[in-house]
Amino acid sequence: MSRRIVVVTAGLSQPSSTRLLADRIAAAVTAAVGARGESADVEVIELRDLATDLAITVATGGLPAPAVARAREQVSHADGLIAVTPVFTASYSGLFKMFFDVLDTDALNGMPAIVAATAGSARHSMVLDFAMRPLLTFLRAVVVPTGVFAATEDFGDGEAGAALGSRIRRAAEELAALVVGERTGVDGFTPASSPARPRSSGNSLRAPGTPFQDLLRAHMG
Repeated sequence: MSRRIVVVTAGLSQPSSTRLLADRIAAAVTAAVGARGESADVEVIELRDLATDLAITVATGGLPAPAVARAREQVSHADGLIAVTPVFTASYSGLFKMFFDVLDTDALNGMPAIVAATAGSARHSMVLDFAMRPLLTFLRAVVVPTGVFAATEDFGDGEAGAALGSRIRRAAEELAALVVGERTGVDGFTPASSPARPRSSGNSLRAPGTPFQDLLRAHMG
């Protein structure tokens, strides 16, 4: 069986250390899923290419541009997510946040996910647990315990590079276990294909809710 893994990467430069890290994690996840007797199809969403369309989507009150609508479908139909951002001003980038702002609130229900980030200094590593993990948890994704942070020196061949490789492999194993639906010893049997609530891209029209002014009028009498 083939599992769909979507990579969301918010790197701005080309080449990008953020994309490099995303590709390394995706390769490790593919190998970990393969070791469990299944295959992984990886789809990459480069947010740099969606920047204008994301701005249009936000400016029009959430009506998605065609490219954004396609990305929303990719994410909501995935079996697993790898989310990678550069660190800007001690947090994820504005482009990264903008993308997750335009996702449907049910897009990530029960979805296994890895959070990862790049920065020039290791002092920014807490962005994983203080910014990225809360964001994806709010959207009801199942974020694996191991986050992957890479400072500039971690891309070398020395001890720091080896430690990064170890973190990548550990996170990949954790994601693969959830995506394939093995017994993890912690959560029991947790098949990723059966989220507690159905996922939605948000692209389909929904019945309109009650206007806020009507709700307020009823409250005020």
